[in-house]
Amino acid sequence: MGTPPGRSVTSKVLALLDAFSPAEPALTLSELARRAGLPLPTAHRRVAELVAWGALERGADGRFRIGLRLWELGSLAPRGLGLRELALPVLEDLYEVTHENVQLAVRQDLELVFIERIAGRHAVPVLTRVGGRFALHATGVGLVLLAHAPDEVRERVLAAPLERYTRLTITDPARLRRHLAEARRVGYAVSDRQVTMDALSVAAPIWGPTGVTAAVSLVVAYDRADPLALAPLVQAAGRAISRALTGPRQ
Repeated sequence: MGTPPGRSVTSKVLALLDAFSPAEPALTLSELARRAGLPLPTAHRRVAELVAWGALERGADGRFRIGLRLWELGSLAPRGLGLRELALPVLEDLYEVTHENVQLAVRQDLELVFIERIAGRHAVPVLTRVGGRFALHATGVGLVLLAHAPDEVRERVLAAPLERYTRLTITDPARLRRHLAEARRVGYAVSDRQVTMDALSVAAPIWGPTGVTAAVSLVVAYDRADPLALAPLVQAAGRAISRALTGPRQ
């Protein structure tokens, strides 16, 4: 596959890194070249540089994986690092009270990114992972982040096709708009079996100096979920993290 004219070295390197995914975290050189749209010799040179720097690692099987150097750099991202460190004691307290899955997420454009997760040993299985992305319209944290997103972001999400994960996923824009307005009114959002049919999540906003900067949630088994009982716990966690971010006036 040829390289588009004028493509920069930076774009080639980013394309190589972007070739990896949670489903396929280990790739051969040929697979990297194909996914990045690069000639094999070009991919070989760029990959060798990435390995030498530590961005990629080559395993005994000959496949390449993301290196620890990138993890070290990623941990410095201010929205993730500072927020996670401030929030973690509160997340741990929320887990100790409930022994359910606790999640912390931020919005990145039209998706959310999970930056922390505490999994309950006997809690319902969830599809999320730290560093993973998900749509905004289905999860509890996503609904909170979307409800408090700038109007332009919310309209872009509502105008796009809304993926259906279960028969209960809200995919009608008008109904979703009402759901988001209710989340803003009551101060929390409920995702009732919208991602999987065995789980319900309750989420609350985390306020920063310029508005809602993140969301915290509990994900529990549907058959033992009581949103009205869970909401005050999640809201209290959201307020505690907000105070840690903004000071005692929040």
